[in-house]
Amino acid sequence: MTSYMQKKETVEHKWYVIDAEGKPLGRVASLAATYLRGKHKPTFTPHIDCGDNIIIINAKKVVLTGNKLENKMYYNHSMYQGGLRERTAKVMKEKYPVEMIERAVKGMLPHNRLGRQMYKKLFVYEGNEHKHEAQKPEVLEVK
Repeated sequence: MTSYMQKKETVEHKWYVIDAEGKPLGRVASLAATYLRGKHKPTFTPHIDCGDNIIIINAKKVVLTGNKLENKMYYNHSMYQGGLRERTAKVMKEKYPVEMIERAVKGMLPHNRLGRQMYKKLFVYEGNEHKHEAQKPEVLEVK
């Protein structure tokens, strides 16, 4: 018995929208990563980008549980001496909510060329509006 291997020419990419308002960051990110990767499809093939396009709205209203707002840190380094920049999750949520969600999803994707290709299909917006209405995205509910 042979395994089914999908070809990249036969992949059909759908569009989904996730409303992050009042939902935990990790739940939103893991659902988005699963759909970006294509693991929800019966035709999942690990070496092919068979995932879908994901739109996340209301990034500013995502929830962090526990003491993560004060304790969780985000780090950037400019590659110069003394160039380490630290931000708490509270600062990230107030000033950079889109980047906070993008980092969470990117960390759950493969760390290679295929993962970078999947990451390009993620669109995150601070508010309720997005510019992908023409694609007629289906609504995904976070559990």
